[in-house]
Amino acid sequence: MSHRALTGTTTGTLARVSEDHYFTAQPASADERRRILVQLAGRDVEVETASGIFSPGHVDLGTQVLLRHLPPAPAGELLDLGCGWGPLALAAAMGMADARVTAVDVNRRALDLAARNAARLGVADRVAALEPGEVPEDLQFDAIWSNPPIRIGKEALHALLTAWLPRLAPGGEAWLVVQKNLGADSLARWIGDQGWGTVEKVGSAKGFRVLRLTR
Repeated sequence: MSHRALTGTTTGTLARVSEDHYFTAQPASADERRRILVQLAGRDVEVETASGIFSPGHVDLGTQVLLRHLPPAPAGELLDLGCGWGPLALAAAMGMADARVTAVDVNRRALDLAARNAARLGVADRVAALEPGEVPEDLQFDAIWSNPPIRIGKEALHALLTAWLPRLAPGGEAWLVVQKNLGADSLARWIGDQGWGTVEKVGSAKGFRVLRLTR
């Protein structure tokens, strides 16, 4: 099965798919919007979700695990890689007034929801929901937060991380959450071999590993 990845290059060259999946640019399923209650940045908030995106009914378990391990967002540039409807981006913007968050996804329905949720929660001025090719090529990030789309396959995942992790600014940190049974340990070794910085396993819960890359 072929999948649409978040990037093939830093300019956002992408592979096409015919399947309606959360990493499809234009989901074929009906755009049925609904509102759900979730907890982000220590607050109970209402957000808008829809079918055809990742985890439309709740904050998925991996993202919950990652949120419990993350430090406060830096007062600078933060990338939410594979943002979906926006839980990581929203938590960052709500938790740090000086954070400037770039929320990236290929799923346009998800990007619309992330932008609408940022407006709903009063952080639209700090969250930019963009397709990969819309992100300025010279923009570096003080932090990268991601629950990456492991199911796109190893080759596409490696291409995705190769496109974005080197954009971490010196002294910055990338935080990733990956299921143990989907190759978290082998991915940690692969990241460590790329020369992008020091990678550590800093947490483990509910079948997930939390990885931290320090530039």
